[in-house]
Amino acid sequence: MVDSVDWASAGVDVGKPALARVYDYMLGGELNFPADRAVAERLAEVGPFREMARLNRLFLRRAVRFCVDAGVRQFLDLGSGIPSSGNVHEIAQESDPASRVVYVDQDPVAVAHSEILLAGNPNATILSADLRDTADVITQAETRSLLDFDRPIALFLLGVVQYIPDSGNPAGLISRYMSGLAPGSLLAMTHFTAQNMEVEMAAAVQYFAETAAPITLRSAEQVTALLGDLEPVEPGVVLTAKWHPELGGPPAADPERSGHHAVVARKR
Repeated sequence: MVDSVDWASAGVDVGKPALARVYDYMLGGELNFPADRAVAERLAEVGPFREMARLNRLFLRRAVRFCVDAGVRQFLDLGSGIPSSGNVHEIAQESDPASRVVYVDQDPVAVAHSEILLAGNPNATILSADLRDTADVITQAETRSLLDFDRPIALFLLGVVQYIPDSGNPAGLISRYMSGLAPGSLLAMTHFTAQNMEVEMAAAVQYFAETAAPITLRSAEQVTALLGDLEPVEPGVVLTAKWHPELGGPPAADPERSGHHAVVARKR
């Protein structure tokens, strides 16, 4: 755990839970504080949120492999969170060391530890930015120096769009990012769903409504609508455990209770 680190002097509010650190705890990480662990434990009381986090992470690995197999060697990972085993750059660079990755997060702990992890890796970097500020992310010097926008890029939005309400126009956000990418670019996205978990997710919605990060659940049809003109690759929008399980990773205890929809879509 990071309790002994003087993060307060670095401007980190250790008494306020952060989504990146809650997720880190659920994945068995150590970069979290009591406030983060309290949120995670409360969620674990109402549903299989640890298993959901694990399945979301496994989807990340499979999606990266899919993108690499499709010839994409550039990644823009929005809301990337705290580094854990099997990060995007690690998976992509196993296949091709020249693969390039730009991570984006606004949590200072996530950014600080990403900087440590990526030190000495010329093909990966972390931006401290709000993913909703598309222009800021796209125009930053680090982004432009590492990614070639004339070639396909894989945009990752894993477990973050549910925190953008309809009033925040998540479809517009996705469109703004994808409109600046070259044809052949890919979008990988996961999103909370109540499918087969109505009671558990209703409790989660109620809990998150009491925090600074309320969530919006969306059906498979609603997630599909967020894609706009993008073309979902087979099998379309499905539960995370059902998205190309043959690409690797241990099986889900119950694929029907994945808690997230998953999709990869292509820009023509």
